[in-house]
Amino acid sequence: MITAIVFVNADTARIPDVAQQIADLDGVSEVYSTTGKIDLIVMVRVSSIDNVAVTVADQLNKIPGVRSTETHIAFRAYSALDMEAAFSLGAD
Repeated sequence: MITAIVFVNADTARIPDVAQQIADLDGVSEVYSTTGKIDLIVMVRVSSIDNVAVTVADQLNKIPGVRSTETHIAFRAYSALDMEAAFSLGAD
């Protein structure tokens, strides 16, 4: 499984519509509206890097109102649960 985090800048007046259209794409698991320089953060979870290209370059970038994107591929996921397991030395 490939996880990509996509930063999206969108036309301000169209953010809710753009977010919903992105959320409806295959491979998109979450869309967050954010404060700051980035309007939306999109989580893409697909089976291959080629599918990242299809989702982001072929579909997401072509949604009217998307101004620009910046895509980051995740290498490894960490969570509080993972960290507890990593530091647990078998103690019950």
